[in-house]
Amino acid sequence: MKISVEEGQEKGFLSDGRHTVEITGIEEGKSENQGIPYFAARMENEEGFVLQRFYLSDAGRPVIMGLYEMVGIEPKAGHDLDTKQLIGKKLSVEVGDYTYNDPNSGSERTLRQASHFQRV
Repeated sequence: MKISVEEGQEKGFLSDGRHTVEITGIEEGKSENQGIPYFAARMENEEGFVLQRFYLSDAGRPVIMGLYEMVGIEPKAGHDLDTKQLIGKKLSVEVGDYTYNDPNSGSERTLRQASHFQRV
C-alpha cells in the first residue's frame, strides 16, 4: 500500500507542554452531535501541529474572544470578527490530551487540544 502525503500532512501532533505556534489554516463546520457551528484553527510550528475547535456557542464565546485578544486583535461590540484574520498570527499554547464520554455512544474519547493561550 502506498500512502500519499499532501502538503501540510508531513507533521505529527505536538507533544505535551507549552509551544509557540502559528495559526496556518482555518476550517469551518458543525458539531457532529448538536450541529453547533465551529471553526478549527490549525496551529503549528516546526515540531508538529494541533487542530483546535472553537464552538460558536454561549459557552465557547469567551474562549474565542480570548484567542483573538492573545493574537492582538481586540474584539469590539458591533464589529464582526473574521476567522481569516487569525491566519499567520502567533501565540503560545499549552498542548495536552482531553478525555470525555461521547454523548452518542457513551464510550470514552480522547482529543489532542490547545488551551491556556498566551501572547508571544
